[in-house]
Amino acid sequence: MRRNFTILSKFLSIFILVIACLVTSPNFAIAAPVDFTKQTAIEVKVSLSNTANELKFIPDRFTFESGKRYKLLLSNPSGMKHYFTSKDFADAIWTQNVVAGNVEIKGNIHELELRPNTTAAWTFIPIKSGTYDLRCTIAGHATAGMRGSITIEPSA
Repeated sequence: MRRNFTILSKFLSIFILVIACLVTSPNFAIAAPVDFTKQTAIEVKVSLSNTANELKFIPDRFTFESGKRYKLLLSNPSGMKHYFTSKDFADAIWTQNVVAGNVEIKGNIHELELRPNTTAAWTFIPIKSGTYDLRCTIAGHATAGMRGSITIEPSA
């Protein structure tokens, strides 16, 4: 027991010495916190269908970079409601807000429903890299072509 205490004591002494050397080094710097909400949002337009009521996202492939602020400008010019659904993508981002009409929604968002001839703006910051499926969850829409993918790349 005494031997374990001696080893632990030596380890802690060395650890404290290394930390002290790093902190007093002229090259040591602590990164200042970054407020990502102050970044200008990169706007990305996406249409859920079109005036011909085609079942597709336009575009249907998206690439975002982790740590950058984006604003998805969603529109539904068709005569049918559609969903913008990508739960795994939604779990891989931090949502600042969704603005639809005179309403601002904050917190976790997993799916947006856009009724005919409506718009919404989803502001977010990607956090977790990966490729995520996108689809409209209305029966038959995804199988008819209303699907896509969203990729989050690591920050450069």
